[in-house]
Amino acid sequence: MLSTVAALVLPEVSPFEFGTICEVFGVDRTADGVPPFELRVCGPAAGEPVSTTVGMSVVPEYGLDGLRDADLVAVGATRLRTFPEPVLDALREAAASGSTMLSVCSGAFVLGAAGLLDGRSCTTHWMNVDELRERHPLAQVDPDVLFVDDGDLITSAGTAAGIDACLHLVRRELGSAVVNLIARRMVVPPQRDGGQRQFVEQPVPQCSSDGLAPVLDWVIDHLEVEHTVSDLARRARMSDRSFARRFVAETGTTPHRWLTLQRVLRAQRLLEDTDLGIDDVAERSGFGSGALLRHHFRKVVGVAPADYRRTFTLRAAVAGH
Repeated sequence: MLSTVAALVLPEVSPFEFGTICEVFGVDRTADGVPPFELRVCGPAAGEPVSTTVGMSVVPEYGLDGLRDADLVAVGATRLRTFPEPVLDALREAAASGSTMLSVCSGAFVLGAAGLLDGRSCTTHWMNVDELRERHPLAQVDPDVLFVDDGDLITSAGTAAGIDACLHLVRRELGSAVVNLIARRMVVPPQRDGGQRQFVEQPVPQCSSDGLAPVLDWVIDHLEVEHTVSDLARRARMSDRSFARRFVAETGTTPHRWLTLQRVLRAQRLLEDTDLGIDDVAERSGFGSGALLRHHFRKVVGVAPADYRRTFTLRAAVAGH
């Protein structure tokens, strides 16, 4: 269950990383079908301003008692490396009572100081990886991922990776339909390429162009159909070259990569929500064959479709109990 979120802010907090937590869990989207979250902004003392890195302050409504009984305790980035013992005690108490702990960027140092990273897989911003290892040698730091899901401990890399981590947690606990509603409203950036893939749903690329959006919406509704750039360009009433250039400008990726990602997202939902066989999932998501699905799914998500289904089936069973 994920309904109560306690966001801990400490002196020298980074507004953006803190803001990612607020954007996912603090905006009322119940009118769109998103379950309500109770967001508690907590600080060392209720009502006392907490400094930020950009010359303004955050005034938390709750003190450290706001962490008690929260389903999720989220710690934003801070420049500090030493922390008051009451803060660390409150984090330890929350973790011991069953709260899921999440850090964004250098918030990992707060959890590390509380001893919550010892023996656990975790990550942080690439610039801070060596320092985190030095300060907390028992932590198993992975420098190559956007975030690490280690069950009741989720740690993310820098800046926008916090969005990825928060959305992943929503998806893990509440399902793909809910996270897609939130991601589309947030207009999430395109999926980043390179070595930072991980076992999570990919962010949903958005298109801000009124001209392209109807075409892309139509494609999403017809992923099982073969699509070429020429076909899409004709539907958008553009030349192939203009369409390809406009597509990259508006979505940040190529038509082929966008289409592949959308099909992987469809396959993820089918693997989670249905008992369809791999070949049927491949057909409904537009890959055509199980072999092609496995190839693209592993390339994007990092695991085989069968392993993905097994993991999320187990998580759903645990959540049900």
